[in-house]
Amino acid sequence: MNKPIVRKLRCAVYTRKSSEEGLEQEFNSLHAQREACEAYIASQRSEGWVLVRDQYDDGGISGGTLDRPGLKRLLDDVEDGLVDVVVVYKIDRLSRSLMDFSKLVEVFDRNGVTFVSVTQSFNTTTSMGRLTLNILLSFAQFEREVTAERIRDKVAASRKKGMWMGGVPPFGYRVENRKLLVDEESAAHVRWIFASFLEIGSCTELAREVGTRGIRTPRDNRIDKKYIYRLLNNRAYIGEAVHKGDSYPGEHAAIIDREMWDKVHAILQESPRKRAARTRADTPALLKGLLFGPDGAAFSPTHTRKSGRLYRYYVSQTVLKHGAGSCVVGRVPAGEIEAAVIDQLRAVFRQPEIVAGTWKAARTHADDISEADARAALQQLDPLWDELFPAEQARIVALLVERVEIGMDGLNVRLRMDGLGSLAREMRAGDMGAAA
Repeated sequence: MNKPIVRKLRCAVYTRKSSEEGLEQEFNSLHAQREACEAYIASQRSEGWVLVRDQYDDGGISGGTLDRPGLKRLLDDVEDGLVDVVVVYKIDRLSRSLMDFSKLVEVFDRNGVTFVSVTQSFNTTTSMGRLTLNILLSFAQFEREVTAERIRDKVAASRKKGMWMGGVPPFGYRVENRKLLVDEESAAHVRWIFASFLEIGSCTELAREVGTRGIRTPRDNRIDKKYIYRLLNNRAYIGEAVHKGDSYPGEHAAIIDREMWDKVHAILQESPRKRAARTRADTPALLKGLLFGPDGAAFSPTHTRKSGRLYRYYVSQTVLKHGAGSCVVGRVPAGEIEAAVIDQLRAVFRQPEIVAGTWKAARTHADDISEADARAALQQLDPLWDELFPAEQARIVALLVERVEIGMDGLNVRLRMDGLGSLAREMRAGDMGAAA
């Protein structure tokens, strides 16, 4: 009597371990899983089961994701028709997510592949097998979610106790034995940044000063105004720990005292326009060293106070030396002359073609800024101008204006072509921005 021919079923073993701990051992958890699966396949030899020699292992990878190299190779081989049965030690080795597992089952069904767990007898080709599998997977996912909640609760409780819970330590601190300790060298930079902001009142200006001093982040990156803004708002510097927007007393020492913190944040709460108005009186005169009269003499800034109000002027050196009447234009109101120069500059910002061609002809071959860059820089400045602090406006005027000549028939503003190239470089590098 002829024996019925048993169809061979190619069995692929898949193993996974969440952590990398112990993987360096000669016989680890992955080996134990594989040994149990191979023994089970051998017990089913009479059913035509044969082991696929390719190994599909994922060590140190969570079951909460399908982005695993070993699993991807297994699914590719399933799609290519090289596997008939997928064998695992436990179902959660394949996936801990019910949604992800349903996706895997769809792939298996589409390719006529059966899924087997050697410690939990399943046959996914039957409805009862599917039901039992879904129930167990639901509990596996429930357990995983409960564990995640416990971890989140533990982190929250630890934060409320002021403990450091890991991550990149704030600039000015280092981590030792899972605790934040003050690093005096970088903490000195943090104190200087807070103190300097009180004087300057602008993250943009302060970022430029920080760059001049060569201060960089712990990862050796340039400190920009966004980094400074985050630094000034980090409550770790006053010895607090923050969790989901709430602050708690921290275990670590403060770098900044509460008085300085409050002063800095009183400034930060003001709008850029208000800060500009508040610091305008302390700003150097906009046209200092740039304004000249019809006789070629320079004009110097000066001011007087009447009834508590400040009145600013530019006075000719000729008048200062020889007295009133020695120059046809002896003294001009600072606000009016500055506004006239700014109006001419902003006209250039709005119509950059006025100077871009001239600059293109004047620039050196070594200059890496194109005419398009120069035009873009000027066009970006017009909407930004009102948001800039007076000190920043004065710097740009000094960069772009070579000389302002005042006569009986009006103003003549002479631009600096080299300054236009420098400004375009700044705008391209992202160094220029709103005053805040």
